[in-house]
Amino acid sequence: MKVLLFGATGMVGQGVLLECLRDERVEQVLAVGRASVGRQHAKLREVVRPDLFDLSPVRDELAGYDACFFCLGVSSAGMKEADYRRITYDLTLAVARMLAETTPDMTFVYVSGQGTDSSEHGRLMWARVKGATENALRALPLRTYLFRPGIIQPVLGVRSKTRLYAAIYRVVGPLFPLLRRMFPRAMTTTEVLGRAMIEVAAHGAPNQVMETPDINDIGAKRQ
Repeated sequence: MKVLLFGATGMVGQGVLLECLRDERVEQVLAVGRASVGRQHAKLREVVRPDLFDLSPVRDELAGYDACFFCLGVSSAGMKEADYRRITYDLTLAVARMLAETTPDMTFVYVSGQGTDSSEHGRLMWARVKGATENALRALPLRTYLFRPGIIQPVLGVRSKTRLYAAIYRVVGPLFPLLRRMFPRAMTTTEVLGRAMIEVAAHGAPNQVMETPDINDIGAKRQ
């Protein structure tokens, strides 16, 4: 399959890209982002755009792919709702609507988050915005899957670009094996998450919304 990948420089995107490059079912990856992923591979091509809200110059280049893995996002910490919504909702829907027009049979996998509020009326700002994004994506003519991972352990050399998160992972890293045994339904890894996305793109899944246990179950099918 041919895969579009948004957000390949972030922690989740790094893990998904690594799995796409390792999986023989993925023949080509086109990484789309504001900056280069900084690596070369026979499967990998890149489109670097300083303004991802305007993809019209590369619209045709992004058409015809089998799947889009949308891993682009920001932390809501310290952000006003309007600013967070612009990145989380507006940008995601701008990309998804364009793809729905050019390749309506595409599988679109969106990385949301555990605790997302589908009612859009809850107390947590990030959860409301993520819920609104999920709901809008469901209305598009795409084969949409909504991944809601909880705690994600970076593995296989993947690193968070956010300094605070990177520092936390360095401290907590040695405890991850214990935490996974204690809270198996709340934790996954970048490797398993990437494998689950590819598996869903290749074979579909019974549920449109994938919580952490679903992600782990599907990701385990491809060892």
